Amino acid sequence: MLVQSGFFTEADGEPVAVENAGGKSEVLLICEHASRRLPERYGDLGLSEEALSSHIAWDPGALAVARLMSKSLDAMLVYQRFSRLVYDCNRPPESPSAMPDASEVFRIPGNENLSQAEKSRRTAALYLPFHGRIREEIVARWARGERTVLVTVHSFTPVYFGTKRPVEIGILHDTDSRLADRMLEAAADTHLYRVERNEPYGPADGVTHTLEVHALPAGLLNVMIEIRNDLITDETGQGVVAGFLTGLLRESLASVQ
Repeated sequence: MLVQSGFFTEADGEPVAVENAGGKSEVLLICEHASRRLPERYGDLGLSEEALSSHIAWDPGALAVARLMSKSLDAMLVYQRFSRLVYDCNRPPESPSAMPDASEVFRIPGNENLSQAEKSRRTAALYLPFHGRIREEIVARWARGERTVLVTVHSFTPVYFGTKRPVEIGILHDTDSRLADRMLEAAADTHLYRVERNEPYGPADGVTHTLEVHALPAGLLNVMIEIRNDLITDETGQGVVAGFLTGLLRESLASVQ
């Protein structure tokens, strides 16, 4: 059954996808910006193919890395099946960036002058089911006496508004830095990547919403991972990054409570 009758077509399918639902790992992987796909009702939002294939629509490579990590860790993966241009599931409904009318150099005509009714429809169809599914899994694990470690996977552009970003992997956290601290310690001697704390974004940029909603109130270990997307454009790069991050997680979880 589709989550919201009349919003999604049969071809659209459901907004939330789950892979490896029976995974035995305590890690719960999340990918909020997994897809560039738009629900049929929105057409192309008035955007060119260039815009729709760019980082403004999704996080290129993030889902591929998350899938590889899911397999290696035997971890459940939850991801959003539609573009953040319609609703950015890593933002609360009241945030202007939840349904932006501009992103970087692109105007988004289909998001201009949205009515409150339209914002509410998108929130009900995309945001609520996504976060509801995450909450449902965490509650189920708690009922079974199992721990949840929340890990979200993202990618970012090498150049932003003309400025190059030297960081290659960002380990992000909000007020709970336990897992991030351990991962940064484990990565300190690596020569593979330049790894930094809360770069190229941090809590002040409003990017830790999923952690704030699900992990912080419950005291769950958590981290947000940002990967520079030029490192994960092909299967080789994706595999190397996924292996590196999986190793960091395993080492870090063995020494943090």
